[in-house]
Amino acid sequence: MRIGVITFPGSLDDRDAQRAVRLAGGEPVALWHGSHDLEGVDALILPGGFSYGDYLRCGAIASLSPIMTEVVEAANKGLPVLGICNGFQMLAEAHLLEGGLIRNDHGSFICRDQVLRVENASTAWTSDFEAGQEIVIPLKNGEGGFIASEETLDRLEGEGRVAFRYVGVNPNGSLRDIAGITNAAGNVVGLMPHPEHAVEPGFGPDTAAAMRSGVDGLGFFTSVIRRTLVEA
Repeated sequence: MRIGVITFPGSLDDRDAQRAVRLAGGEPVALWHGSHDLEGVDALILPGGFSYGDYLRCGAIASLSPIMTEVVEAANKGLPVLGICNGFQMLAEAHLLEGGLIRNDHGSFICRDQVLRVENASTAWTSDFEAGQEIVIPLKNGEGGFIASEETLDRLEGEGRVAFRYVGVNPNGSLRDIAGITNAAGNVVGLMPHPEHAVEPGFGPDTAAAMRSGVDGLGFFTSVIRRTLVEA
């Protein structure tokens, strides 16, 4: 399975996302923000970083990049798309996901291993998890506070479109502890934590078994590979 990872000016985690795809058994395909060619990939990842220096609003300029025209069209046709951190911000700015992301309520950049609860295990990117399962994923952001109107929040909750929720501590002031959401079809998922940093023993979060042994993030990438192969 070929999974495209788009590089924007200021992307930092594109290579990490490519490695995660490879470790999960897929073939990563490097894509460029200035292209209109998705090269026939089976899924897409919008990685973390500081696209265009986070000027204007995080993800706002990147959401207008040439390739995003193709991303929006493909996502609306059902192609699986994952937005991680800055990628989540891009998906919100491109209106593929509802709500928005604002400055952390404490005003500081935060970097920590974060416990998440999987609320929706039926999306293209979460099907290898179980609903209610708690996972530990690295988090690093300065503008990760999820906001939306009360009406939108109620709809997301009612339709089961909250994909992940922060557990133990709300690190950035996200309303209703929301860490990630999905679109109605379940093919587009965005979250602020970084699953690509928890895919390989020796480089992930600490666990009770050993330091840096956490690989909970690998499930995101195996989920989309398994789901796509089954549907094929």
